[in-house]
Amino acid sequence: MFKFTGKVLSLSAASLMITTAIASAQSEELVAAAKAEGQLTTIALPHDWCGYGEVIAGFKAKYPEITINELNPDAGSSDEIEAIKANKDNKGPQAPDVIDVGLSYGPQAKADGLIQPYKVATWDSIPDSAKDAEGYWYGDYYGVLSFMVNKDLVDTPPADWSDLLKPEYANAIALAGDPRASNQAIQGVYAAGLASGGMDAKSAGEKGLDFFKELNAKGNFVPVIGKPATLAQGQTPILINWDYNALSGRDTLNGNPPVDVVVPKSGVIAGVYVQAISAYAPHPNAAKLWMEYLYSDEGQLGWLKGYCHPIRFNDLAKNGKIPQEMLDKLPPAASYEAAVFPTLEDQAAAKEVITKNWDTVVGANVQ
Repeated sequence: MFKFTGKVLSLSAASLMITTAIASAQSEELVAAAKAEGQLTTIALPHDWCGYGEVIAGFKAKYPEITINELNPDAGSSDEIEAIKANKDNKGPQAPDVIDVGLSYGPQAKADGLIQPYKVATWDSIPDSAKDAEGYWYGDYYGVLSFMVNKDLVDTPPADWSDLLKPEYANAIALAGDPRASNQAIQGVYAAGLASGGMDAKSAGEKGLDFFKELNAKGNFVPVIGKPATLAQGQTPILINWDYNALSGRDTLNGNPPVDVVVPKSGVIAGVYVQAISAYAPHPNAAKLWMEYLYSDEGQLGWLKGYCHPIRFNDLAKNGKIPQEMLDKLPPAASYEAAVFPTLEDQAAAKEVITKNWDTVVGANVQ
C-alpha cells in the first residue's frame, strides 16, 4: 500500500499515477526536442482528404514553433515510399519525416528498413489487427463498406446484405468499381461473403461471388460502375461504396436527391490506411510529436470530421468523446463496433478468388 497526499491508494492506483507522471515528463521532453528541431516534413496530405486541412492547422496552432513542410499533396503511397528512398542522405525539407500510406505498404516498408518504430501514448486503444506489434506502422483511419441510398427512389433502405436480394430492389444495386480490378468493389464482394457465412478469406470470396450471382440472377444488380451521379440520376439507386465516399457524396448532392448512408449489420469490412515515421527522418522528434497529435482525441476527431473513421473510433465513442453534432452526420456509432480489419493475407486470398472467378460465377460485365 502507498500513502499519497493523505490518502491510501491501492498498488494499481499508485502505479497508474506514477506511470501517468512519467508519461507526462516524457511528453514535455518530446515537445521540447521537437521545438528545437523546428520543422516537420509531411507528404501526400491533400487538405480535402479526411479533414487533413484542419488537422494540419490544429497541429500548427498547438505548436507554432514547428514549421510544416508539405510535400506533393497529391502523391500516392508508392510515391511516399520512393521519397524516403530517394532522400536517405538528405537532411533538408525534401526528405519526408512521416508517411500516410495504404495498409500493404506498412509491412513492406518495415521489411525494407525504411521506417522506425514508435508507440504513441494511446497505443493500447489501437486495435491489434491494425498495427505492427513492434510499432513500426499503425492504422490511422479507415472506411467501411456501406450502402449509399437514393431516398427519392428507395422507400425502405436495406439494413443488411441479405436485404439486397429482396424484389423491391430490382435494377437498383451497383458496386463502385469493377470487381475484376477495383479494390473497393473487391472488398464489397468480400464483405457480402463474410455476411453470408464465409469463415475465412477464401470461403468469403467464394460466398461473395455466389451472393452476387444470385443478386444478378434476380435482376437486382446493375452492371455499371456506380457513382454519386448515377445514384442521383436513378441509374443506380443503391451504391455499395466506402462510407467516407458515400458521406462526402451525400454532402455534395446537398439534398438533391436526399441520401441515406447505411452500414450493414454484418459483413462490416474496414479498409485501413497506416502511419509511420521514416527511418531517415531529419526531424524524428517532430515526427513523434506529430504522431502523438494524430492519435490524441483532438487529432482523431479531426479525421472523423472529414468522414474518415479514426482508428480509435470505438474507444472515443465508448468514452463519450465524440461531439453529438459530429455523430449526427454519421451512421450510428454502434454500426462500427463489428468492423473487421482483414489482414494483407486475407485481402490477397479474397482478391485472387474474386478477380479470377467473377466472370465464370457471376457473369456480369461491369463497366
